[in-house]
Formats: sequence, structure tokens, C-alpha cells
Amino acid sequence: MPLPLPRTANPYRDLAVIDARAPRVNQLLTGLLALSALLTGAWPLVAVAAVQISTGLLFGRRWCLACRIYFGLIQPAFGEGPVEDARPVKFANQVGAAFLWASTLAHLVGLHAAGNVLAGTVAALALLAATTGFCAGCVIYRGWAFVRGVRGGIPGRLDLAEVGGTPGLQAVVQFTHPLCADCRTLSARLSGEGRAPLLVDVSKRPDLARKYGVSVVPLALSILPDGRVERRIH
Repeated sequence: MPLPLPRTANPYRDLAVIDARAPRVNQLLTGLLALSALLTGAWPLVAVAAVQISTGLLFGRRWCLACRIYFGLIQPAFGEGPVEDARPVKFANQVGAAFLWASTLAHLVGLHAAGNVLAGTVAALALLAATTGFCAGCVIYRGWAFVRGVRGGIPGRLDLAEVGGTPGLQAVVQFTHPLCADCRTLSARLSGEGRAPLLVDVSKRPDLARKYGVSVVPLALSILPDGRVERRIH
């Protein structure tokens, strides 16, 4: 059996990205705790799940039990999975934590039916994500980022010289991150189509990411010779 390849992203330092399989372990743990609370009536398990997620959000991945299990045991044995933008995952965790704390509060004040509905929602969505990879919170984040990027954050014009292009020539500009697997796939596809993009590394140019409202990578834009944004490619 071949040895796993060395990982490209350090899980505790490269916080802008994350191994796409790691959140599924966290979702599995969260979903099982919430489901156990529903099946047994032991609602404090909901609070345990809330604490587990919130600790990781507040203090970092080293304090996240599911992260320690994945990065310490599973990833070394099976290798690194696809690396993706960590922001959608973080948003999904924040939403999950909010639901779990709301469920805990509802149980504390005696509103057990409401608490069970909130916990059941988390259990269903977390286990769906763990088993299929479909993350509802991530979809909401990307949808919000897309709407914000198209309608507000990205201006109608982009300075081609600022991103390494030549004013007066049409170009494709891609905002990327060196550890983002989807970014590499997109740039390779565009190059194969004869549209090699100008790459803007958001880890080195966060100022440009802020200026143009880039909320998630990869993001590719078709730019006209005068600098106007013609359309969003991806």
C-alpha cells in the first residue's frame, strides 16, 4: 500500500483553507450528539455539541475535538483530501453553533419541543453533510458571496495594471489561493480553453481581495480592454 503524500496545507497554520474531508468528521460528531439527545431525551448532549463547535470557533482548530481526531489520526493514515476555502465551513459552523445554543436555552427554560426542533434540524443537516458532503451552511455562504460579489462588492471596473495585466487588452482575472484545489482546477481548465488567467493570490494581496469584494475563491472574471468587468466566469 503506497504511503500517503505529504499534506500541502498545515491544518493549524494555513487557516484560510481546510481539507474538505475534515468538516465531515466534525459534522458527524455534531450530528450524532444532537441525534442522541433526541433519541434518549438527554438534552444536555446538545450543550456538549454546542461547546465542541464553539470552542473550535473561538480558540482555533487545536481546540476542536473533531479536528484533532481527523488531522491527528485519519489524515496521516489516508492522506490529505481536496483543499478548499475555509470560510464557508466556518460560516456553517457558526450557524450550527447558534442553533445548538438556542436549543440548549430552550431546554433550560422548559421549551423542550422547541429545543428538540432546533436540535433535530442540526442533527439532520449535520448527518446529511457528513454522509453526502452537502453542506447547507456552505451553500448559503457561497450564495451570499455570489450575490454580494455580483451586485455590490465587485465594482464595474478593474485596474488591469494593478493585477498584472496590460491595459488595452482583454483578460481573464482569477482570484486564487495557492493551497486551494478548486483554484488550481479552474486555472487549468481556463488555460486549456485558451483563456489563461491572470492570477491574483489573495494570501499575498488581501488588499485587492478587500478592494474588489472577493468573499470566496476561486473567482474568475472576464475583463474588457478598458477595464470593465464583462461577466463573472466562475
